[in-house]
Amino acid sequence: MNIEFALKLNTFGKERKPFFFVIDYAAKQFELFALEALPSGVLYQLETKTNALDDVTCKDFSWHKTYPNPKHYKAKVEAVVEEIKAGNTYLLNLTAPTKVELSTPLETLFYAANAPFKLCYHDAFICFSPERFVKIEGNCISTYPMKGTIDASIPSAKEIILNDEKEKAEHVMVVDLLRNDLSMVSKEVRVEQFRYVEKIQAGDKELLQVSSKIAGKLDEDWHEKIGHIIATLLPAGSISGTPKRSSVKIIERIEGYDRGFFTGVFGIYDGESFDSAVMIRFLEKTDEGYLFKSGGGITLLSEAQKEYDELCDKVYVPLF
Repeated sequence: MNIEFALKLNTFGKERKPFFFVIDYAAKQFELFALEALPSGVLYQLETKTNALDDVTCKDFSWHKTYPNPKHYKAKVEAVVEEIKAGNTYLLNLTAPTKVELSTPLETLFYAANAPFKLCYHDAFICFSPERFVKIEGNCISTYPMKGTIDASIPSAKEIILNDEKEKAEHVMVVDLLRNDLSMVSKEVRVEQFRYVEKIQAGDKELLQVSSKIAGKLDEDWHEKIGHIIATLLPAGSISGTPKRSSVKIIERIEGYDRGFFTGVFGIYDGESFDSAVMIRFLEKTDEGYLFKSGGGITLLSEAQKEYDELCDKVYVPLF
């Protein structure tokens, strides 16, 4: 747990002072601002809550993608499967960076992207995420794990994804993990909706995404504990694995690169409620050029080629 991060959020919460925060995957780097003093270089949207007011179009978007070496990524998938066979993990989120060439500014892509959760951070990175981290309204905390995607144009796509044994196992494991996570910070934890299907736009494709809803009850004084609540739940279960601690160590050893803010979390607190998102569908500006980071969940039933295809399919900008 990042104690400094937790204590600073607690202070804001105790004063009921609205804030914005962003924290990286490893919970080592974070920024926290009073919502009224948010720098101009930070643009966010969490469903209907946003500070982005401009209307920018992106008519001439084009890019070139250089995907990771398939042989190298498949070897990493097999290495994770061996860790699963050894009992060191049961579900692990494996990711890799794709090199990207583009001429469109990140801020323009932020406005043009169609996603419920978006962030453009100082021209350093942009994410257009379909996945909420946690939401708090009243004294209820809820999370919405997403595991399982399929091209909506495939005949009987909904039936195929819901009956896929690998996807089903992956989803069950992440729901169990996040139910246990919520139990560390709340009471009366329950799965309110299990494996429901939603449509999401993925570039020129329409995908079906399988999600669940898990909820719990917080104490009345949750505002002054908001930092510890969030820090306890990091990293997000859907982008790490189960058991979380050992899975994170395996990720560090096998992935071979620094995720940075990719798969971290950003969110806002308005003095009454809290909302946040997992930073996936992530495009970053580096000294070596642009990188789009993506990945997927590996289980004992994973096939290396399918996992590589999923990683590549997730390299997209969901333009309107």
